[in-house]
Amino acid sequence: MLTTHQAQERAHDIVRRAITAGADAADAVFSAHGSTEVSVRLGKLEDVGRSEGEDLGLRVFVGQRSASVSTSDLSSAAMDALVERAVAMAREAPEDRWAGLAPRERLLHGAAPCLDLADHHAITPEALRDAAMRAEDAARAVAGVSNSEGAGAGASESVWALATSHGFAGSYATTGFSVSASVIAGEGGAMQRDHAFHSARHRAHIEAPEAIGKLAGDRAVARLAPGTLRSGAMPVVFDPRVGAGLLGHLSGAIAGIAITRRTSFLLDALGTQVFAAGVTIRDDPHRPHGLRSRPFDGEGLPVSPVAIVEAGMLETWLLDSASARQLGLEPTGHAARGIAGAPGVSTSNLFMEPGKMPVATLIEDIEDGVYVTELIGQGVNPVTGDYSRGAAGFAIRGGEIAGPVAGFTIAGNLLAMYRELTPANDLVFRQGVNVPTLRIEGMTVAGA
Repeated sequence: MLTTHQAQERAHDIVRRAITAGADAADAVFSAHGSTEVSVRLGKLEDVGRSEGEDLGLRVFVGQRSASVSTSDLSSAAMDALVERAVAMAREAPEDRWAGLAPRERLLHGAAPCLDLADHHAITPEALRDAAMRAEDAARAVAGVSNSEGAGAGASESVWALATSHGFAGSYATTGFSVSASVIAGEGGAMQRDHAFHSARHRAHIEAPEAIGKLAGDRAVARLAPGTLRSGAMPVVFDPRVGAGLLGHLSGAIAGIAITRRTSFLLDALGTQVFAAGVTIRDDPHRPHGLRSRPFDGEGLPVSPVAIVEAGMLETWLLDSASARQLGLEPTGHAARGIAGAPGVSTSNLFMEPGKMPVATLIEDIEDGVYVTELIGQGVNPVTGDYSRGAAGFAIRGGEIAGPVAGFTIAGNLLAMYRELTPANDLVFRQGVNVPTLRIEGMTVAGA
């Protein structure tokens, strides 16, 4: 694996070549990555995999015309050919008056924040196999578990670098560790499956494999013999592992491209009350060893924690430089860059602040409702906010979680759902997007 300095020099080198070849401006990203994954099933080793790669992406500008190219062939001859092809493509591309590098005066200067994203203690395939075995053994030991879809453990490392022709060069390294298990409970046509998963930047922060496995087994057994729900309007409570998707719909709706194209259900909502007054949503790229932490954005701008929603009010769009220019605003430090193509936008460690009520208090006045643990399908219209998803979970009766239910649909409109949302106090940071348990009033449930 290359060092961060070597990765940065790779990106900087191809930018220099592009300018020499006739580009007016250019930026480049370089990624080196490696991962090892081990999977087991029914107590036996099933697969061991190792992948490694290096990729480079180049974007060039000739006037207001631009083109992007990418390659995994990093030989000097390939770099020269790539640059020539990119410049030739840019000269034939249509003009885009909004495209361009980020404002020079906004670039990150000085030392980037230290976010502790890399754990360089090596882990062997044998240690990964042991973790996967322990997770599956714990899952299969849960009474009622009848089969296994397998368990796995993995470790990865990567280096990412960005360089621009107008003065930015930066890089950082990350590592990742994960353990998962997926099992089946019951027999014949009554079988149910579920899983558990945990990932972290540092190996020491991974939960014990036995805890992950037991959680997978408990979840699968709890779903056995599901009943049905009546149809009608009722409170719906979202488990944190599915409730995070509601923030995904939010970030898509406030992305610059959705606003400039006028294809968002939140098009005119900036500065207005979108959520209930008790809801605050933050994005924190500086969270130490966070799964989506980063020291700068995909255009070389500094990043900082920001309130996207404060006390229910929508405070900001998510803007890269191109969408910011089109809207007459400033970029927000949310540009995200893949190897190929122009930057888009993305949040980092997005989360909803916890409320004040325990989960038991959140549901104690629900006479007839549903606690959702699984969502099925992609029935969300980003233009209108209409929301309709297949679901499974547990009935809520008399203020308590009752037996499992399946085969029903929940529906509403995100604008109304956000206004009727109440968070519990059980926020835990486990993923890149995190929420506590959420209650939404008056959703439409269509039972079997």
